[in-house]
Amino acid sequence: MFAHGTLVGMCQAYRGAEPAGWFLGYWLHPSATGRGIATRATSELISEMFTLPAVRYLEIAHDSANTASAAIPRRLGFTEVRLAAPPTAPSGTGVEVIWRLYRPATPAGGAPRS
Repeated sequence: MFAHGTLVGMCQAYRGAEPAGWFLGYWLHPSATGRGIATRATSELISEMFTLPAVRYLEIAHDSANTASAAIPRRLGFTEVRLAAPPTAPSGTGVEVIWRLYRPATPAGGAPRS
């Protein structure tokens, strides 16, 4: 992710445990937060991922203490599906929140519903 020509973060997709599910991840430099950069980049990545026929759903995970990261899946229509206990980062709580977004339904005419 870039802001005014400067690299300020990243956004990526990687395979989940199930073949039809992928995880999305994002990171921003602290100076770039609060401007919608990660939300816009993640939205674009969601659109690209759902062009792949094998992708049925996407998930986002974040530490429960990271309220800024929680705002992104909430804004983009994800649903909180579970809590997990991964290895704890020094600033984390040890509780990871998992959000899920399913591929939009395609009506008989072929175009996805918005």
